[in-house]
Formats: sequence, C-alpha cells, structure tokens
Amino acid sequence: MSGPQPDFRDKALFVRLFGPNAYAVGGFVRDWRRGILSDDVDILVARVSLDQIIAALEKHGKVDLVGRSFGVIKFTLRGKTYDVALPRTDRPKKDGARGHKDILVSADPDLPIEADLERRDFCCNSLALRLADGRLIDPFEGAKDIRAKLIRVTDPRAFPEDPLRVLRAARFAAVLGFSVDPSTYALAKTVDLAPLSVERVDEELFKILLSDRPSLGLEELFRLGVLRQLFPELNALALIIQDSVFHPEKDDFGHHTVWHHTKLTVDQARRLASGAKLDTPRMLALLLAALYHDVGKAETTQWEFKRGRMVITSAGHDGASERIARKAFARLKIFAWNGYPLRTTALLLIKTHHRASELWQNRESVTRKAFNRLAADTGGEIELVNLLDVADRAGRAAKPVRGLDREGRWLLDKFKELGVDRETIKPLILGRDLLRLGVPPGPGMGRILQELYKRQLDNEFETKAQGMKAAKRLAGGAR
Repeated sequence: MSGPQPDFRDKALFVRLFGPNAYAVGGFVRDWRRGILSDDVDILVARVSLDQIIAALEKHGKVDLVGRSFGVIKFTLRGKTYDVALPRTDRPKKDGARGHKDILVSADPDLPIEADLERRDFCCNSLALRLADGRLIDPFEGAKDIRAKLIRVTDPRAFPEDPLRVLRAARFAAVLGFSVDPSTYALAKTVDLAPLSVERVDEELFKILLSDRPSLGLEELFRLGVLRQLFPELNALALIIQDSVFHPEKDDFGHHTVWHHTKLTVDQARRLASGAKLDTPRMLALLLAALYHDVGKAETTQWEFKRGRMVITSAGHDGASERIARKAFARLKIFAWNGYPLRTTALLLIKTHHRASELWQNRESVTRKAFNRLAADTGGEIELVNLLDVADRAGRAAKPVRGLDREGRWLLDKFKELGVDRETIKPLILGRDLLRLGVPPGPGMGRILQELYKRQLDNEFETKAQGMKAAKRLAGGAR
C-alpha cells in the first residue's frame, strides 16, 4: 500500500524512547493495510529488556505490571492505554495439551520479530510495522492475504494448540468480511473445543452477532465444526427442512433448511437493529432471540396433509424453542449484560415471536386485551418483538431489509393508538395494597395479585381506584 504511513497519537513518543526497536503489530497493521486507521494499537519492543521498557515508560505515564510474567505491560498516557510487549513464543505446557489456558508464553527481548509473528493465529494478523521508518515486516505474506480477503493459518503445526483460534477464524470472517482458507477446515477437525471457557465462547459469539453481517461468521462456525461441539441445538437445524412454499429461501446448493433461514433472520435483525439505533444490550438480546427463535423446529417439524398436499409444519415450535434456548443459555452462562436482563429478554422474545403476526392476521377483530398481553409477555419490549417478527419474515429472502414492513408499522401504530406501552402494563395493585385490606402475605395473596393483574390486562379496570374495588371483592371472597 502506497501513501503516508499510519500515525497514532503517541507514535512519536515510542519512536523517541525505543527508536528502531518499536513496532506496531497485529490488528492495527492489518486494518491499515485495509485502508482503515484504528485507535487500538499494540506495541512490540525488541532488543530492550522489560525492566528498561518499564523504566522508560514510567517517566511519561502509568505502567500496569499485571501481565509482566507474560512479557506484557499496560501503559496509559492521557487516558489512552497501550499493550506493550516483548517478542514472545507460545508452546503447550505439556504434551498433548489443547486448552486455551494450557499455552506457555515465553518472552525474550532478543527473539527475532519474525518468531513473534509466527506465534500469531492468522497470516493477516502476522504483520509488524517499524514505527521509526514505516518498514513492513511480513514474513508470511499477510499483506497478500489481506488483499485477497483471506484468513489463512500462520503455523499449521501450532494451530490446534489453542482451540480459541477456531472461533476467532469465524469471528474474523464476520468482522472483516474475509473467507477462510479451505485448509483450515481440516485443521479444525482435530481441535477439541471442550476446554474453552464459556466466557471466551460467549465473547466470540457476541462479536459475531454484533458484526455487520453475522451470517458470515455463523456459517463458518458451522463449517469449522464449532456448532457440532459447542452449539448442538443450532447444528441440528442444518438437517431440518422447511416447506418451500412458505420458506422459498434456499442456500447455494438448493437446501431449504432452518439453519439457512436462521442465518438470514439474524442478518435482517442486525440491519433492523442498526436502523432502530438500539443500544448494545438490547441489540444483543434481539440477535440472540433471532439466532435461537427456531431451534424448537428440530423437535416439532413433521409432514402433514393440508390444503390438498403434504406440508412441512412445526406447530408449537415457539414454546419448544424457548425451552431449548433456556437450557442452552444456562449452559453458556448467558445471563445479564451491563445490568440488562439479556437472557430473560431473549427468552421472552423467542417465546412470543409469532404473536405479532397473529395480531396482524386477526386485525379486524383483535382487541386491546391482546395488545396488553403481548406487551406484558415481552416485559414491555414491544419494539424488540416487532423487530424480531419483521426479521423473521424478511428471513425468507436474502434481499436486505430496509425498515419495518407493512405489518411491523401497523403493529407499532396500533400500540400507540391504544395507548399500550411499558408503563401501562405495570401492575396497578401491589402486595402492600392488599396488606392494607387485611390480606396476609402468602400464597393466597399471590393468587389474588395474579388474578388482579389478569383482569387489568383484560381491561376490567384501568385505574388504581377501580383496581382496589376489585381487590376488596376478591379479598372478601377469599376469607
């Protein structure tokens, strides 16, 4: 790539302190070769001891030694933090070790830069840029792979030693829009992913879902065998077909599978989430729901004679999907995200993902009660269940969705017209109100509160005063 060399805020300081021994490495260099200048810069310093690096940096900012035993420190200057490392090598801690935590890192300031680059996962990441003069160190032709948009393993012998690299291949496919080199699939078959922590698995999955086109990474998870080992509920969808009349979408080989529909739905949900400007937690809840919304079809799909022909049906798959997803989320330890009830919301969306369409289909006769119940059953996430419903319909085609369709617009307009929202579905009568009526705490109070909330959603009362009258009648009958 011709043109000016990449710059970043504190580049001059690293050059002044370490001269030709300071390099930018990894994703910063890769993205520069892609024409993207990133703020995330990792620094490698060669031929200088770690103690000397620490002494030099301490004069200018804060040095965190938490990774010192691995030859890495964190340097913070004016709010910006850099990882500063010595050249390193990786090897298994013991013969046959295959866990991500079983990698032994050895730092050596005199190690050649090329040896450090060889330890990195893919050739497109095995690049270094000498800061003093802009010389590119590229022993594995990573720049060529970047031009070809290819993810190729740097060291096939070392690849199986770190199982996280299999998931990273899929993640880079989604985030960068690159293709995986075919030789990687054979390597991935030899890797046992069981030792990976669920936290690392979730991190890679979430990055794939939040990328601009998640289906690229999801398909690579399938091809690399990750679904088979870590996400069996999703892997099963590749063997479940759908009725071609209702689901005309098909993959490149003509298969009308639930897996193909799922990938399209996730992509459409991602586009809709971006257009709706959802914050990250709510976007992730929507995308998880899109990913798992049809997993119940593996249990419920069957042939049935309807409308004069044999039809593929999946009656009750929404409830089955919620049950299966609940177990999967528990196994993956998916609970909350920055305080947002990620797991709870995603499960509610999965369970109710057909209800919006049912309201549309019965729009001539549906009442406010049905809208109250849908709002209550989604925890007030009316926008999200609508987006999932629109994405599910749009998942019957590869054409990118550009916004809400007619059904989606009608649903939101109807909620607004009826005045149903997160606030209106809050229970008007609470336990403390029943205590004032002399109802003691316990199962009896719980049953009365449940009945009162049901009547509230059925529009039998709309104010607290009206609700208290109903509560008095129920409390009197319970004595």
